[in-house]
Amino acid sequence: MSVWRHSLLTRLLASSVLVAVCSISATAWLTSQGTSGAIREEQDQTLVTDTRINDTLLGYGATHASWDGVGQTVRDLAGKTGRRIALTTENGEPIADSSDTPLPAKPSVVVDPLRVDVTLVPGAAKDRIDPRAVGPFKLTAAERSRLRKAANLGVICARRSGQEAGVALSPSGRPSVEIPSKNASATTACASKTLDTPTATERKALRRLNHLVNRCLVGQGKYEVTLALDLSWTLSAPHPAEVPRVLDQQPVSACLAGARREQLRAYVAPAALLYLGSSAQAPSTELPSAGVARIAGTALLVLLFAVAVSVVVATRLVRPVRALTEAAQRMGQGDSSARVAVRATGEVGELSEAFNRMSEHLERMEAQRKAMVSDVSHELRTPLSNLRGWMEAAQDGVAELDPELIASLVEEILLLQHIVDDLQELALADAGKLRLHPEPVNVADLLDQIATAHRGRADSAGLTLTAHTTGDPGLLADPVRLRQAVGNLVSNAVHYTPPGGRIALRGRLADGHVLIEVADTGIGIAPEHLPHVFDRFWREEKSRNRRTGGSGLGLAIVRNLAEAHQGTVSVASAPGEGAVFTLRLPVEPDLPT
Repeated sequence: MSVWRHSLLTRLLASSVLVAVCSISATAWLTSQGTSGAIREEQDQTLVTDTRINDTLLGYGATHASWDGVGQTVRDLAGKTGRRIALTTENGEPIADSSDTPLPAKPSVVVDPLRVDVTLVPGAAKDRIDPRAVGPFKLTAAERSRLRKAANLGVICARRSGQEAGVALSPSGRPSVEIPSKNASATTACASKTLDTPTATERKALRRLNHLVNRCLVGQGKYEVTLALDLSWTLSAPHPAEVPRVLDQQPVSACLAGARREQLRAYVAPAALLYLGSSAQAPSTELPSAGVARIAGTALLVLLFAVAVSVVVATRLVRPVRALTEAAQRMGQGDSSARVAVRATGEVGELSEAFNRMSEHLERMEAQRKAMVSDVSHELRTPLSNLRGWMEAAQDGVAELDPELIASLVEEILLLQHIVDDLQELALADAGKLRLHPEPVNVADLLDQIATAHRGRADSAGLTLTAHTTGDPGLLADPVRLRQAVGNLVSNAVHYTPPGGRIALRGRLADGHVLIEVADTGIGIAPEHLPHVFDRFWREEKSRNRRTGGSGLGLAIVRNLAEAHQGTVSVASAPGEGAVFTLRLPVEPDLPT
């Protein structure tokens, strides 16, 4: 059970199921949000439709003395809006209905042209009287024709003055000249006395309205006022001391609104109750069982699809992982040739390639280890055999320990000590325990010291040894280890340079690094041997004759010392043209101490 719980396939399946569940939940949430938005939009549309129905019926009531004949208007509105519309009197008697079903429990609004509902008509006048209710102010056909001619002349005059103008009609049928720019000079020049003078119909209606307003004001102890056609008013010759009291507009506005309702009541339809509803039975808000089943089935299909895809993907992913596991087990059993066929891409493919590189590296390391054991045993066998042979011969009395023999034995012991010391240096470097004591080093002084130390040996071999430094380069390094590395390169050059040759030590600064070169005019190195020059126990002379080479560890130590200083060592050579070994060291490395 624990194996299944921690397997990659199980975790991938669990992740996929979780993702699918989250996706379904998110989809459901988005659907609910979308539904809520649609409901809000529908409610807004319903409010627009209700306002339109109310405005149409208000217009009918404001222009008709009764609701007789409104039935066709109600039916047309119901057909266009899809709403059920019914009108009744305030006593509940039917006026018009677009359906024969029972009325809703409550009316939606009261349709009264003289008391407009401001919730459905936000721009209603302060007196709440529908502006389409004009009553006795409605002009006759002759009056409209005469005023229209005067308005047309005003439009022509304004346009001659370069003004855009047009004719606007009020609900009473009175035309007026509209000049959008309101140019004062053009308005004055094109003013029409005919348009500014009330007609006979308007004068008669205005006198009646003025009488009703003044009757209301006098009853309240106020002075009379004189109304203009636009329903503005002025005092009718008040006493100056009474002006502040009479100028209070609230009683005038109240009396004016009441007088207008009294005057218009005979010309508009009476208040009616408006019932609004759906044209058909309202749909249930509960989701039917078939819809629930469809949603559940869709969710289950999505879940099964996610699981199927996860199984396919997980199987393709687990296959290379299992191959990696088998290869790792083979490697743990000692098979360093274990490899994995790279077929996948992405992270798994990169992991397979990394495993193969690691396996190849370990195989090379194992081969080097075996070769090193063989080389060490070979290097130690010869001096030990010589020591044992001569010591046994001296013990048996066959050979005499004369000074010459003792010197030969000491040479063999020194060779053994040299090999052991070199192996210890390499072991410390491999373990990362090679201690450095960095300090500022002057490269010119360092090369002079090394040249001085090896000049005697070079002179004995018939070689010329020189040291030259360009500029005054310096670096942070362990001077002892650095002398050891350069000294190994010089010893190698002395060994492989025939008499009469030259060895040059050169130092210079390049690109933030110090370059130390050891160049010789020796026998050179073949191109196929260059990659192995710094390998341990490698010598171009396969017979390993000690007269043609040392222990084979000197150049390997040079490479380790260069890397310990965060630098590199390289060689350039050709057969018969000598060799140039180059140490490339950073000026200020971050060296462990």
